[in-house]
Amino acid sequence: MRVVFMGTPEFAVASLEALIAASENEVVAVVTSPDKPAGRGQKMHESAVKQSAVRLSIPVLQPEKLKDAAFLEELRSFNADLFVVVAFRMLPEEVWKMPPMGTINLHASLLPQYRGAAPINRAIINGETVSGTTVFFINNEIDKGNIISYSEEIINPDDNAGTLHDRLMRSGAKHLTEAVRDIACGNFKNIPQESVVQETPLKTAPKIFRETCRIDWKNDVVKIHNLVRGLSPYPAAWTTLVSDKGDSMTLKIFKTEILHDHAPPTSGTIDTDDKTYMRIAADDGWLYIRSLQLEGKKRMDISDFLRGNKTCWTIS
Repeated sequence: MRVVFMGTPEFAVASLEALIAASENEVVAVVTSPDKPAGRGQKMHESAVKQSAVRLSIPVLQPEKLKDAAFLEELRSFNADLFVVVAFRMLPEEVWKMPPMGTINLHASLLPQYRGAAPINRAIINGETVSGTTVFFINNEIDKGNIISYSEEIINPDDNAGTLHDRLMRSGAKHLTEAVRDIACGNFKNIPQESVVQETPLKTAPKIFRETCRIDWKNDVVKIHNLVRGLSPYPAAWTTLVSDKGDSMTLKIFKTEILHDHAPPTSGTIDTDDKTYMRIAADDGWLYIRSLQLEGKKRMDISDFLRGNKTCWTIS
């Protein structure tokens, strides 16, 4: 089967390479985002998917606009049977309706739960214990097309967004390849999402912004702990520290441990022995900080941080 693959970040690379490795597939082209300037030198940066496609000698298309007539003509010239999308932009109807066997998408949640841009982060932030991937047909509504198949993945108590991302990246690649094989054989499900019974209300996965990552220490300790897990290692939960000299700095927190306490001090109180531990009071307990990064410094364990920072800090 002739396939055009569309994707941009590292998460999509495993799926691209799995499709290529499947002998029954011919990936005839890759569509990815245009190169963008990045870093201090503002050098042009190629997407992870482009780098993989170039290495594998697959033609790469990088349209600025997906409705551009020249792009649509070139895309049509590949005569693909199926378009496969993993972590890419919303497609216009002119694109997703083009291939005769349709356009499918791999989404990192069990749809219809966690539709949106940040399903991995939001699942952990909300304290979920099960996630997974869904392969579905794209239609004119975001993440609402008919479902082909599911693959579940347990969320472990010590998982963060990074570890779950990596597992779903690998298991999702296998899941997607199996779904493409089923479509090629004509042996696949086509389930409307509105017919999928949900035991809990639908939760969404909107994009993560900086303010999303700010810690409110008046919340309960489990909620804050899950926020840290769901944003680690990137973009990271943060709070503002104020030194005894009045200097204000951003502190990113990557790993925490919970100590429940029925009578903690005022939320945001810092307690430390200045050697081995630092904990911050939440509404109903303490959060021990295990890994952190002070503005302008590198990420470090708490003991290294305390050894180099004898300043008396408070939470702003």
